[in-house]
Amino acid sequence: MKSSMSSEKVKFDVVVVGAGPAGSIAALIAARAGLSVALIERGEYPGSKNVSGGALYNTKFLDELLPNFWEEAPVERYLTRRVISIMSDEAAVSIDFKTANFAKAPYNGFTVLRPKFDRWLASKAEEAGALLIPATVVDDLIYEGPGGGDSYAPTTRRVTGVRTRRDDGDIYADVVIACDGVNSFLAKKAGLQREFRADELTLGVKEVILLDRKTIEDRFQLTGDEGLTTEYLGQPSGQVFGGGFLYTNRESLSIGIVTQIKDLADKRVKPYELLEQFKRHPSIAPLVRDGVVKEYSGHMIPEAGLGMMPKLYTGGMLVSGDAAGFVFATGLFLEGMNYAMASGAAAAHTAIEAHRARNFSAEQLSMYQRKLEKDFVLKDLKKFKHAPEFVNNPRLQNIYPEIMCRIAEDLFRSNGRPKQKVLPALWKEFRQGKISLKSAIQDAYEGGRALLW
Repeated sequence: MKSSMSSEKVKFDVVVVGAGPAGSIAALIAARAGLSVALIERGEYPGSKNVSGGALYNTKFLDELLPNFWEEAPVERYLTRRVISIMSDEAAVSIDFKTANFAKAPYNGFTVLRPKFDRWLASKAEEAGALLIPATVVDDLIYEGPGGGDSYAPTTRRVTGVRTRRDDGDIYADVVIACDGVNSFLAKKAGLQREFRADELTLGVKEVILLDRKTIEDRFQLTGDEGLTTEYLGQPSGQVFGGGFLYTNRESLSIGIVTQIKDLADKRVKPYELLEQFKRHPSIAPLVRDGVVKEYSGHMIPEAGLGMMPKLYTGGMLVSGDAAGFVFATGLFLEGMNYAMASGAAAAHTAIEAHRARNFSAEQLSMYQRKLEKDFVLKDLKKFKHAPEFVNNPRLQNIYPEIMCRIAEDLFRSNGRPKQKVLPALWKEFRQGKISLKSAIQDAYEGGRALLW
């Protein structure tokens, strides 16, 4: 890695802001192509400020970039089991899927702990030649062309670097890749992103609970390094829009809830209280019993899908990862790291082609969006564009879980009375008036549109 340095100016071919999965992958690919790359991270080390449930999917992509990465990377367990659980106050109805086919390389997914995994991934970018600059806050963008202040005029100005909170902290670059998280300061500074509404963001709070390996494997019916993820709908977040998760690590559990920020504020609920309530649920308490809380963390998550995606490029700059809203949250799927890495890769390849053409204009960099449209990232977000609205349906959050659990109790209760069939039990719920048949039909249509067809 080489950079142009003098007493007055430090310049790289590419500056990546944020050493999460998107940023580290972008830096790795650009450095491998021979470009000079600076990878700037505000935390003391990559991963120190990054939080997620901890499930990494689409490992084929990472395997192609770093063959057999799982032999070296600090992954916890490979995922062979996935559970979707719908909870009422006292019960849960679950879909439990397990397959031996996911226990074969290159594996379908892993659980990871972000402080370890992100640090390792950033080290791969360093090995490729990128310069990691940790503990550094980026305060502003540097522009070339007429126009000053905070106004943005794409036809007259091009981003040419970043201004950091360091002495002589201006760092110049032909391309800046913003991977600075959901509330991306740089995307907003460049005029690419609007201010978000509180109902477009969720807050995830998470605990890592220590349990010995044998207890985890016995309790969750796992063998060796097998692992599972469970997503919970309904009661995990109480009366607040959201859900919960529980993932198995090698010698710990990652457990948390994800709640809509607007609903939290409107109902004046503290997220850590909801997490404690979740842990006391009859279906959760036995799973975390005797565990010791090792850490607690929180993180904002973009969950409005295409509705909150910024413009992804301008002259001299690209936006990737959470900063671009690339999180896939549908209730059935909850993924983010793989979308971040794929977008970081697309950004790096766009920067490489721009350097070959010696053209860093918005028109040249627009190929970034075209790359994403051909890949799974934007295809998935477009295919499931109605999912965020459906998931935040208050009936789906608070009424249907109760109905499903109550019907299950009626069906499976043995009390000396004649057994019920499913449709009569369902019709009994409609007669009780908690939900109308019309609303149920409308919700079924919305659910089908969001997830089925």
